[in-house]
Amino acid sequence: MQSPFRNISNLMPLIRGRLPGQIIIQYSNRCNADCPQCGMRRSEHISRYTLDKDHAKKLIDSAAAKGVRSLSLTGGEPLMFLDDIVELTNHASSAGIPYVRTGTNGFIFRNSDAPDFKDRISRIAEKLASTPLYTFWISMDSANPASHERMRGLTGVVKGIEKALPIFHMHDIYPAVNLGINRAMGSIHKQPFLSTMGHDSFLQTFKESFESFYRFTASLGFTMANACYPMSEGSVGEQKQSVDSADTTYGAISSDAIISFSKEEKSLIFKALFDTIPKFRGVLRIFSPRCSLYSLIKKYEDGQPFLFPCRGGTDFFFVECQHGMIHPCGYIVEPKDELPSPGRRFGAVVSCEKCEWECFRDPSDVLGPFADFFSHPLKLFAQIRREPQFFRLLKEELGYYKACDFFNGRLAPKTNAMMRFQGS
Repeated sequence: MQSPFRNISNLMPLIRGRLPGQIIIQYSNRCNADCPQCGMRRSEHISRYTLDKDHAKKLIDSAAAKGVRSLSLTGGEPLMFLDDIVELTNHASSAGIPYVRTGTNGFIFRNSDAPDFKDRISRIAEKLASTPLYTFWISMDSANPASHERMRGLTGVVKGIEKALPIFHMHDIYPAVNLGINRAMGSIHKQPFLSTMGHDSFLQTFKESFESFYRFTASLGFTMANACYPMSEGSVGEQKQSVDSADTTYGAISSDAIISFSKEEKSLIFKALFDTIPKFRGVLRIFSPRCSLYSLIKKYEDGQPFLFPCRGGTDFFFVECQHGMIHPCGYIVEPKDELPSPGRRFGAVVSCEKCEWECFRDPSDVLGPFADFFSHPLKLFAQIRREPQFFRLLKEELGYYKACDFFNGRLAPKTNAMMRFQGS
């Protein structure tokens, strides 16, 4: 598969001041896990829906015709509908969308001691490998297996993941571990709170937690990693949540203390991740861009607006599973039944900083400068003078992304190329 920067179809939107389009389709909000950090957990009393498959195909066709280059098929739990996901992935590729990703909460890895486990995982891997799927993620919450399995309500999955990864690799699928940042992600027994620990201790604890997580997941056999930024603002007991699941289109919001952070806590968490990533770049392809983390740190430390606005509603879109309506993102409720024409604004919000959803925030930061180069060059040069560190980080990031084959989950890692960025 071509590099995104060598593919002329990806470069053309940038020349027009846009980003390569992205659509996230929530195929279902049905789930079989009990994650406290998600409002779609199986114990939550909500109405459950699954998108009509033919309607999903029509949305994909429309998205492809309007220049969308990337599709995420999410949930709920996508692999409860494995055959549908396979069919939709093939359909998206046929329609002209080259980058398709999906993943799992890990339920398929239970009962790894069963005699048919390897055959069962091989069949799943074969089905996914028969498609042009670009990235397949597996969610993990903690470097402590017992903590992860307790949070998910899925016993035995970590052992199963370790057994399954070589099978996926045999089928040329290199899954990414997907971490939803939370207070229990390290190997510690006590959840850290800034109010009880102090600034330096809180920062150091999260550095150790990220290090433990990366070290542990690499030992399991993962070669790629991503981090989902916290989806709510304000720690429990400190202030009212600014993002409430009842006011959003995406049900993965939770007010549980395990993922509810104050602004100061967020700035320290992003700093911990920023500092930890370089230590593991030689063993893991870590997608989380440090230039985006730098921007998030500046936002929460100094109240600075993002250098590059979120492209949700302009180039990125979200589809909810209940009605199959299109929204600017998973947080803003502005339902429409059709995507806008390329380059036109979707909805009323022009520049939103309501969340840090990494699916939209990270590419807005990484690709935003290239769009501005063609559409607003004077503005871009002013930004370079104002925030040279951001652009130094971006330059480094692009070199690292190239060494990582732009996170193509169908290719084995090139560790020699990646090691050049270790510790930088």
